[in-house]
Amino acid sequence: MRYIRYAFLASLAVVLVSVAMANRGFVELKLLPDQLADLLGLSYAIELPLFIVIFGGIIAGLLIGFVWEWLREYRHRAEASRKTGEVKRLERELRRVKGERDKGKDEVLAILDEAS
Repeated sequence: MRYIRYAFLASLAVVLVSVAMANRGFVELKLLPDQLADLLGLSYAIELPLFIVIFGGIIAGLLIGFVWEWLREYRHRAEASRKTGEVKRLERELRRVKGERDKGKDEVLAILDEAS
């Protein structure tokens, strides 16, 4: 299994390097379209190699997706936490009730009752 993982990572590295080598040309990234930038007086642009723009878009998409899923699953995590707390409370109550039930019994008999 380890070799399959290494082979996959090596092939992924080859693909990423080949994409980077094929897209080395510089492109201009603008914050806003020209008309809107002139209207607001905010004209920010930067020149980057195209492969950085491509890889940056992929990474930004992954991060946005992870954050989106984390926020979406909040309700499920909160419910699981609440249920875990309830289970712990019920286990404590069960131990207390068993302790009260077995108060006058011999320890060996209490263990045998608990096992059955």
